[in-house]
Amino acid sequence: MRTMHRAALPVLALASAAALVACGGGSSSSTASATATASDAAMEASAGASAPVSGQLTVFAAASLKEAFEEIKTEFTKKNPDLTITYDFQGSQDLVSNLANGAAADVLATADEKSMTSATEQSLVAEPSEFATNQLTLIVPPGNPGGITGLDSSLDGKDLVICADAVPCGNATNKLEEALGITLSPASEEQKVTDVRTKVESGEAEAGIVYKTDAATSGDKSDEITIPDGGVVNHYPLAVTSSASNTAAAQAFVDFVRGSEGQAILAKYGFGAPTK
Repeated sequence: MRTMHRAALPVLALASAAALVACGGGSSSSTASATATASDAAMEASAGASAPVSGQLTVFAAASLKEAFEEIKTEFTKKNPDLTITYDFQGSQDLVSNLANGAAADVLATADEKSMTSATEQSLVAEPSEFATNQLTLIVPPGNPGGITGLDSSLDGKDLVICADAVPCGNATNKLEEALGITLSPASEEQKVTDVRTKVESGEAEAGIVYKTDAATSGDKSDEITIPDGGVVNHYPLAVTSSASNTAAAQAFVDFVRGSEGQAILAKYGFGAPTK
């Protein structure tokens, strides 16, 4: 029996070796096939990825977007190092007016739908899309020397600064007055919300109505006084202009602002998410 067992060992060894060879051959074939598939997928993904954009890009943007858009510029140009972005931050109504008068820009971003509607009706832009929202708040100089408590009698005889009616934040202020059933008596009305903020920060004004994003950006240069929002929300749209000279970069910029990275930056500066 032992002799028969020993004689069988070479046979078993050969069979095992054959099985190992067979298994090894199948594994190599499967690995090669998987590698080829992964390589093909990588090539397809690479081919489908957006190529970096380059050249010059001019963006007309509402003044309230300045800080957030500067950071967006930094991050966007990291992905597109051959692109140069030039901003023009003004009141939305001025930006639309400048476009209508022949000013060159590739992207328009406004602080309200009214301004963008005007641009659309004049065929100055392609299809706009919302990318952020904002609301109003009240700020005072550090320490609140005027003793302001809100949109109430504490403002009587005080230097309150707001935005002019034609400016998005001014239009929103009018809506807030209507919603709350109050009448404000401002000492001055500014063409940009950033001008309102600057006057409060410098102590030239005792109070100012600005966007929540301005209060956040102002930091310790002013104090925020909580006020009812009255359900007033500003919707921020942006669009590629009809006269854009760098449409590829313009569309890439719009996509970035509306994408996860752009939205995270906007949220950091106090902007709300788009609602549509």
